[in-house]
Amino acid sequence: MALPNGAGGYQLGDGNLNEPVMGYLPAPLTETGTSAVTLTAAEVTGGILIANPGTTGTTYTMPIVVTSGATTGVNDLVSSAKVGSTFNWTIINIGTTTGDITMAAGTGTGWTIVGSLTINNETSASFVARKTSDTTWTLYRTA
Repeated sequence: MALPNGAGGYQLGDGNLNEPVMGYLPAPLTETGTSAVTLTAAEVTGGILIANPGTTGTTYTMPIVVTSGATTGVNDLVSSAKVGSTFNWTIINIGTTTGDITMAAGTGTGWTIVGSLTINNETSASFVARKTSDTTWTLYRTA
């Protein structure tokens, strides 16, 4: 379906209430760590993460918020975010048997997690990340 072009720019939903609202989502990233994993800022901000912890339970620790040394923080990947800014993120756990994922904020990372921390094997979990200060974010589980 072609996007409407009016007055020199594309206007989603302009004049056609039946057209889908379009967005952009990069290709999903994959995490295959089967022991304790520290996620990268790119994995968290990428929109969708396909996780395969195998058949063992695994802890996924959130990445740091503020860049430290060679480790890129979330703030650098969403550098225009102000306090109150949000982004959505989903983990799809394709692990089998007892391959559950337990989310962890991690000491000194700048994260707080609200909601269930377990993502059972062969399920998914959706989150909203909200910037709460220049050095902190809160991750809310929404589904």
